[in-house]
Amino acid sequence: MSLTRTVELEGHIIDSGTLQRAFGIVMDFGGSFEIETFDVGRHKDETSYCRMTVSADDERSLREILHELHQNGANLADPVDARVEPAPADQVVPQGFYSTTNHPTEIRYDGEWIPVEHIEMDCAIVVEQSAGDNTDARAYTKVLNAIREGDLVVTDEAGIRVKPPDRPRDSSGPFGFMQGGVSSERPSESLIREVADAIVATEERDESVLVVAGPAVIHAGGGDDLARLIREGYVDLLSAGNGFATHDIEHGLYGTSLGMDMETMEHPRKGHKHHIYAISEIIRAGGIEPAVAEGIVTEGVMYECVENDVPYVLAGSIRDDGPLPDTITDAVEAQEAIREQAREADLVLLLSSLLHSVAVGNCLPSTTKVVCVDINPATVTQLLDRGSSQAIGMVTDVGTFVPLLADAVLDSAA
Repeated sequence: MSLTRTVELEGHIIDSGTLQRAFGIVMDFGGSFEIETFDVGRHKDETSYCRMTVSADDERSLREILHELHQNGANLADPVDARVEPAPADQVVPQGFYSTTNHPTEIRYDGEWIPVEHIEMDCAIVVEQSAGDNTDARAYTKVLNAIREGDLVVTDEAGIRVKPPDRPRDSSGPFGFMQGGVSSERPSESLIREVADAIVATEERDESVLVVAGPAVIHAGGGDDLARLIREGYVDLLSAGNGFATHDIEHGLYGTSLGMDMETMEHPRKGHKHHIYAISEIIRAGGIEPAVAEGIVTEGVMYECVENDVPYVLAGSIRDDGPLPDTITDAVEAQEAIREQAREADLVLLLSSLLHSVAVGNCLPSTTKVVCVDINPATVTQLLDRGSSQAIGMVTDVGTFVPLLADAVLDSAA
């Protein structure tokens, strides 16, 4: 005798492919389904609703099907309160804990649905409430290394509601162009203008633009124009690594990046040592901000960040030279700093940095708009494969993209 549960899907589930994926999941896992109710939205601004019974031969198979459906936005039609169990020790979660997606999520607690704060993928959900007062209960995500003994951790998938964001049906609105996916054949200039309009609209709403930049931005000649965007007030946060800041400062001090003259494309004598000399100057000054104050650093991206009070996070890696005093060398501390930035961001530009792009992407909710630009298509596809399905990808030279973007932003704002 088969086991059954009833699930519901609601939203733009037809044109977004959600309904098709749900059918495929059930069949791929050896189950079956029967549609009980199917109300089709007949206009662009109308949503659709599907209620279906899912069947499987055993409890384990049914649980696997429900898990996959849940991750794609299908929710149980007969919700109960979420199950919570205390963490048995620091950094130890209960068996069967719920691992989050990056989609907006709610849990049912004491008969009420409450939103999960700071949603991001691959975290646990912790419930906290004032003593003896369930009305003040809140739920929020915690990474595993932040779990403390006694934390009330949500387990299983009962009483949890996930809502993947609907994709727009057309290109209307400031973010309508963001349909997801990757292409090197899109009309880049028109897409750049759309990105520029989105940046200007974000700033006009007093929201935040986060730029995640790799050293290639400097090597390819995009540093001056990124600095221009910061100076003109169109970048609110910067996330990068030791290498990006080092070569930006090297360029300002010596006119080189990785030892190559950015004007002549030649390698001057001892040019390969310029980045080490640059690091030494910043260490001697005590950091980037003191170096700006002393007049050692007088131009570039990091200079504009200091001069315009744009917060930056420099996350270190095992291969860093120096590193600069501003670089966070503790990996867990760097993760938390990146996470804090990600929570503030409303629009994110990921510019030619595989590791930093994926790291920041993992911290973002699916409602945050993301544009990823890299000459290597693997960077863009890996970001999407890791779950950042809201991102659009441009496979192009970042040294061409950033100057065109800066011009388009300033033209759009004029």
